[in-house]
Amino acid sequence: MSKPQVPPGTPDDTEAQFYEAMQQGDIDKLMAVWSDDDEVLCVHPGGPRVMGHAAIRAHFEAIFANGHINARPESVRRLTTHASAIHSVVEHVELMTKDGPRNAWVIATNVYLKTAQGWRLVCHHASPGTMRESQEAPAAPTTLH
Repeated sequence: MSKPQVPPGTPDDTEAQFYEAMQQGDIDKLMAVWSDDDEVLCVHPGGPRVMGHAAIRAHFEAIFANGHINARPESVRRLTTHASAIHSVVEHVELMTKDGPRNAWVIATNVYLKTAQGWRLVCHHASPGTMRESQEAPAAPTTLH
């Protein structure tokens, strides 16, 4: 396990550290991006709502006991204010099966808050995806009238 990194300076830095930690199966690096708040939450595809820093750590420790998560963000849409950021992400996940590697796509929402310790993850909510980035629906018009 590596030492936790310096608190990220931007929501994008926090997100990069989050995905790197999953790819490396590094629980300390992964938990360093999460807020220490007991109201943080995490939902994986088909999984329960996991709330609280300790519960999220235990959840990821159980996942990492079976190896790392090879998830890479491929398409990110961002909404950022002075103190919060919401990222809608299409994750490309490579799964190892008995028949060899398989590709899956997951649609995730990552919510970050700017804290005294830097930008921290407060919510990761993921659902099974049905579309790759190239298959996304066309963008909606930016004006309604």
